[in-house]
Amino acid sequence: MIRVLPGTCEDLGSIAVPNDHDVTSDQHAAVSELLRRVTPLADALGRRFADAGHQLALVGGPVRDALLGRPVNDLDFATDAHPDKVLRIVEGWADAVWTIGIEYGTIGLRKGDLQLEITTYRSESYDHDSRKPEVTYGTSLEGDLARRDFAVNAMAARLPGHEFVDLFGGLRDLRQKVIQTPGRPEDSFDDDPLRMMRAARFAAQLGFTVAPETVAAMKAMADRIEIVSAERVRDELSKLLLGAHPRAGLTLLVDTGLAERVLPELPKLRLEIDEHHRHKDVYEHSLIVLEQAIAQEEDGPDLVLRLAAVLHDIGKPKTRSFVDGGRVTFHHHEVVGAAMAKSRLTALRYPKDVVADVSRLVELHLRFHGYGTGEWTDSAVRRYVRDAGHLLPRLHKLTRADCTTRNRRKAAALARTYDQLEERIARLQQEEELSKIRPELDGNEIQEILGIGPGPAVGKAYKFLLDLRLDRGPIGKEAAAEALRAWAREQG
Repeated sequence: MIRVLPGTCEDLGSIAVPNDHDVTSDQHAAVSELLRRVTPLADALGRRFADAGHQLALVGGPVRDALLGRPVNDLDFATDAHPDKVLRIVEGWADAVWTIGIEYGTIGLRKGDLQLEITTYRSESYDHDSRKPEVTYGTSLEGDLARRDFAVNAMAARLPGHEFVDLFGGLRDLRQKVIQTPGRPEDSFDDDPLRMMRAARFAAQLGFTVAPETVAAMKAMADRIEIVSAERVRDELSKLLLGAHPRAGLTLLVDTGLAERVLPELPKLRLEIDEHHRHKDVYEHSLIVLEQAIAQEEDGPDLVLRLAAVLHDIGKPKTRSFVDGGRVTFHHHEVVGAAMAKSRLTALRYPKDVVADVSRLVELHLRFHGYGTGEWTDSAVRRYVRDAGHLLPRLHKLTRADCTTRNRRKAAALARTYDQLEERIARLQQEEELSKIRPELDGNEIQEILGIGPGPAVGKAYKFLLDLRLDRGPIGKEAAAEALRAWAREQG
């Protein structure tokens, strides 16, 4: 364990760091640069707390990320002052203050361009039947760091003096790229079971390995995750998926049994494969699709695309059947999977637009395979674009990612065929603005031509005209009106 005390460190700029081999010169510079950047603000805040007779330290993620050379945008502080006292100390200093997390001891504030959170030293634990942690305030920085989730998040710099505190080997763990708890993992996970998912999340974000004893505790205590609220589980899952290494995080969830409690559709993809009934490993295939989808992202991590990649084949276990010749089929797994994705994401409290978009992508992910070698008519291409709507760019990425065959010739042929489809879509888009396709007559015009009032008949007529537009392209209002009259006569 390392704790830096006055007289045992070398002063590098604005932070005192250990004079040993646990810290590299690059890490020296990173922490020094972090505090140099925020020193006027941090020291001013530290002095306000000191003048009021209280402690303040920069803690957790900002210290870790500075050591890793990652961007630091938000600052987390810990103090012995209770929330009501924190509010009095920052009054008149902060540009804005919010108290959303005050019941957990956290006050949020903004100073200039920086977002800050100040949390009272605390410990928290769950009763076995409770979904909310019970928060108890602490009195020391050492005690606060001891109850943090992982050693890499349990480092601090006292303010305003910049004494660096590392009681649990966080610097060592950063160097070794390992995630482990400050104390016994069983105690840590019993205090807050969500930390098990957080371990997988940090593996995904940082590319670190989780220590064997920590993994063992996750396996033994996986059922404890069931007392955590769906919203907290959702947030950790999203952060995991948006990390740089989501495959590592998902694999850890599956291997420890956590996925069976929070995303059971994923481990169920590990279908039994015997010598008589061979098919792709759907679980492995899904992870590869995720990686190949990520490789196509253009504007940063895309949660909807990544969720769709992970869930696109979850309907296969329910639809698997064996046919003559030892073949395996999964008929309509995209339809079944779409319903399953909607159900699971709704249970995890994802926003309605995310649920709708992901389930729609799952439903559409096989549509391209009806294209063959280009047999689709322009009408079919229009319908493909119309059905995808705003999801078309994501559907392109998901469809391309779904090709995981090791047969290079087959993969190249599929890629060429999809290139051709995209070219046709681009041509038709240019000619007809496919994404904005509407019938050439609106509801008022339909009523006027047919001499009817509002009602179900107008909706049926509108659908007929939309199908006509998709089948024949633009034909003009006069021809559309004539076709509408003919349709109406046939309808009686």
